[in-house]
Amino acid sequence: MHSARKKPRTLLARVFAVLAALLVAALAGVALAYPSLAATTCPGCYGLTELEDSVYTEDGLSEAQQAQVKQTIAEARHRVTAFYGSQTSTPTLLVCVTEGCYERIGGGKERGIAVLNRAVMLSPRGLDPVIASHEMSHVELHTRLTSGAEVPQWFDEGLAVVVSDDPRYLAPKTTEDRCLASPSGPLPATLDEWLSTASKDANTYAKSACQVSRWLHANGDRTGLLSLIEHLNTGTPFASLVSPA
Repeated sequence: MHSARKKPRTLLARVFAVLAALLVAALAGVALAYPSLAATTCPGCYGLTELEDSVYTEDGLSEAQQAQVKQTIAEARHRVTAFYGSQTSTPTLLVCVTEGCYERIGGGKERGIAVLNRAVMLSPRGLDPVIASHEMSHVELHTRLTSGAEVPQWFDEGLAVVVSDDPRYLAPKTTEDRCLASPSGPLPATLDEWLSTASKDANTYAKSACQVSRWLHANGDRTGLLSLIEHLNTGTPFASLVSPA
């Protein structure tokens, strides 16, 4: 009698054990295939410690290195806030001061990258307010876009250049037309098209920044952008709101 009653419980325990094992295997697979996703979800699993709210970096940094990270993030947040008027996003920030750290969390040759539009990873080469605010701009824009609203990749990247005030791709703010390279044709709309075009044309960022900066100048800068986001969120197609240059 007692053994008969225990069989269902034993079977249930085995089912849970199998499910738990499958879950662990799945998580391990994700960690191996997509370390950047796993690292932003569990920074501590990759040897990162919280330096300040939502900012994780390598353990054992000197006071000077910690100060540099804090200053970089503070300036980057200031640039995003100054452009938008406020910062609605709160991305998890993974900051590496060594290449080994960046490789461990899934980074590549890039200086920094936005992960799923909710986190930002910075390499030692991206420990700079320009690079940090560029990636944070991606997160901020996509946080403000709702209901599946989207913008083409050239607008997303060009806007990030403007927000970060990147001198590599834009003339100083005192210049009426900040363009360093004017677009001569359609700009890449999808991520795949962007990656392909940018790898062949070094001016892709500058051309996109040019088109975005001109559009912003003609549409009230921040006011125009916030209005654009509002219309996109109500379902208005981007192409009907922003005409090609």
